[in-house]
Amino acid sequence: MKEEGFFEITLINSWSTNILSIVMDDSVEDKIIYQVYLTHMKLLSSKLTSAKNKVNSFYNMWKYMQFYFTKPEVIFFLALILCLLFFSGNLFQSTNGFLKKINRSLSFIGFNDFQQLMVDEKDALSKNWKFDGKNVALYAIKGRRSQMEDRYVIKTNIMNTGISLFAIFDGHGGEFAAEYATTHLMKNLTNKIIEVKKLLDEKTDTTKEMKIFNSNTPDNLTPKMKTKITKIEEQTPTKMKPTSSADDSVISLNKHRQDPLNLKKDTTILKNVGDEMINPSSYLQKDGNINFSKILIDEVLAADKLLIEAAKLTYDIAGSTALIVLVEGSTLFVANVGDSRGVMCDKKGNAIPLSFDHKPQQMREKKRIAEAGGFISFNGVWRVAGVLATSRALGDYPLKEKQFVIANPDVLTFDLSHHDPQFIILASDGLWDTFTNEEAIECIKKHIDDSYHGAQYLTIQSFNRGSLDNITVLVIKFPSIWSKESQVVDHGGSKY
Repeated sequence: MKEEGFFEITLINSWSTNILSIVMDDSVEDKIIYQVYLTHMKLLSSKLTSAKNKVNSFYNMWKYMQFYFTKPEVIFFLALILCLLFFSGNLFQSTNGFLKKINRSLSFIGFNDFQQLMVDEKDALSKNWKFDGKNVALYAIKGRRSQMEDRYVIKTNIMNTGISLFAIFDGHGGEFAAEYATTHLMKNLTNKIIEVKKLLDEKTDTTKEMKIFNSNTPDNLTPKMKTKITKIEEQTPTKMKPTSSADDSVISLNKHRQDPLNLKKDTTILKNVGDEMINPSSYLQKDGNINFSKILIDEVLAADKLLIEAAKLTYDIAGSTALIVLVEGSTLFVANVGDSRGVMCDKKGNAIPLSFDHKPQQMREKKRIAEAGGFISFNGVWRVAGVLATSRALGDYPLKEKQFVIANPDVLTFDLSHHDPQFIILASDGLWDTFTNEEAIECIKKHIDDSYHGAQYLTIQSFNRGSLDNITVLVIKFPSIWSKESQVVDHGGSKY
């Protein structure tokens, strides 16, 4: 019995001890939780006090500003500054210098295009050129550049010859070179095509008459045919007056030293181009066709020589790319100088390049520049002599003296009956900086029923993707029956 009583007492003591320890643990946890709560409340109170002090500081600052800016003399002074800015140019132009300073500062850490990205979007998109013709549509914007240096030419069914011309010129270093190419090169090229075409028609007519003469005896010739043949026989072979590729843009060093763009007025003076007189009959081939490739090459090189002479008079270092397309029957000729580009969408919807960019880093161009004693260097992109991002261009006379940059065009010929194209795109490199050939083709295919809207959409999308250049997009559709309507439009010297 004693043992049982002892066991019960021991058991009760152990239970009491456990209960006491549990109660003590709970009280300790309560104290800890309470201390943590107090600490957090103190921190929150200090933050609120600090925020209140900051609000008071801002409030006091606003009071000071309100006090000083409501003074009549301060209001008058601010209004005077705004008026001066308004009359000396818009506010954006006034801040342009400030942005340039930021741009120069950030260029040390690689942000070279900061200023261009900060342009006024409304201004960039509102200054545009547009054309919506039959099977031809164009849309061009100034974009993030300070001025519009792109130019274009559209001439369909020239003088009812069935020949159409299209061109994109992307100027750099100023507008002079692109302007010159639009107003002089394309005019001379058009005149040369008409001249050679007329010569071919006359030769064809003469050949037909001689065939009739050979197939008839003098007895069965009509009096009218006898008279015509007698005149042909009496005519001695006369040499046509050789025409230079520079007929419409001749330089007179004495008369136009102050006005180099006035060259087109001197059509009475004839000068040699590269000490060589070009006879139009040399463009006629034995098979009865015209060598349009040779015409394009000769006219581009002739215009470049005259452009350089004109630029030297005013020390204008401007240059321009040249992308010229000539359509004659079922044949497409594409002459390219620089990095503007053409792309064709064939009947299967594939993107077919019509031209290939001339870039300094290309093996062929790099080798040619090195052989001329020049070099290329990387400055954002590869550049000739660290300056020009294309290895071929019109103008740029400082780089032409040692042939670091040349104007020799690459001419490609396409059989339209084989490719059966839906349309072609011609554009300045402002588009190709942000779009691949395939992306551009897919974009226009979605708007093929309204090519003008397609050209506009493609141009604006390129701007939204961050293009830093002028953007010009020309879309030419190839329906089953080509329009015979003559359309002539260009923007050489025209304003927005």
